[in-house]
Amino acid sequence: MKVYYDADADLSIIRAKKTAVLGFGSQGHAHARNLRDSGVEVVVGLRPDSSSISKVEAVGFQHAAPEEAVADADVVMLLVPDEAHADLYRRIEPHIRQGAALACAHGFNIHFKLFKPRADLDVIMIAPKGPGHLVRSTYTQNQGVPTLIAVAQDASGSAQPLALSYASAIGGGRAAIIETTFREETETDLFGEQAVLCGGTTALIKAGFDTLVEAGYSPEMAYFECLHELKLIVDLLYEGGVANMHYSISNTAEYGSVTRGERVIDGRVREEMKRILEEIRNGSFAKEYVEEGRSGMKTLMTEREAWKRHPVEQVGEKLRSMMNWISSKPLVDKSRN
Repeated sequence: MKVYYDADADLSIIRAKKTAVLGFGSQGHAHARNLRDSGVEVVVGLRPDSSSISKVEAVGFQHAAPEEAVADADVVMLLVPDEAHADLYRRIEPHIRQGAALACAHGFNIHFKLFKPRADLDVIMIAPKGPGHLVRSTYTQNQGVPTLIAVAQDASGSAQPLALSYASAIGGGRAAIIETTFREETETDLFGEQAVLCGGTTALIKAGFDTLVEAGYSPEMAYFECLHELKLIVDLLYEGGVANMHYSISNTAEYGSVTRGERVIDGRVREEMKRILEEIRNGSFAKEYVEEGRSGMKTLMTEREAWKRHPVEQVGEKLRSMMNWISSKPLVDKSRN
């Protein structure tokens, strides 16, 4: 594994190129603002009816329709949702200048060949390993988020130095810039999201909450024990790994952890994880997700509504209203991105 830092990157490469950032969501606002603060000329590409236009104008960016934004750009960064990449690329392809670079922050569409970039384009990935608010906030604190880079198509012969320069400009070189491949980033990212970070964790929370409530305990106590205190544990893991977490909890908690944890995450769960990974690797999840997008995200919308109605969300909203320290410094500010 190759790891780079700011000293290994040449910022003059990206500073010499006009960059079109398409999208102004979680990653889009962070990339655009960090690039600009690093001396890069940035234009934001948005639909004429985009709800983000006011947010873009509030922070002083030039913006244009995607077809116009890419016309004189040297780097085109796709930061719209995965399901929108292919259609967006097909719309902008005739307008992208010869020899430009096409970039993304997740390899999904390129790895699964959901569209084919023109042969004259460099195709690169710059993927911070953190949400956009963290990419931005750490940058303003003269820090950074570890960032992955990869090259799928090196038409110019200089794609890798460009990706490295871009990653440094958004703050990645202050932490670490790690070289990977589109395949490795895509497949590991999808697996982590589905089996552990998002899918596995939320399913575990819901199962634990339901188990306590069904046994007669109050929803409020179930919320605290199965969701609220998870942050305390995750912060300890984030800071120093499992040993750090075990060091910081009681002997009772540690003993229960090491003797009961694998009864929950048992052999059956591990086999299911292998099946999930195989669905990712063989492309069946990608095919399923593309069909989901064509359906108007029916399954996703249904599940969102189901989560809103679940007691763990309803009691959580009530309890969080009592904790003003949470709302005083939100991680997600919907008014800004």
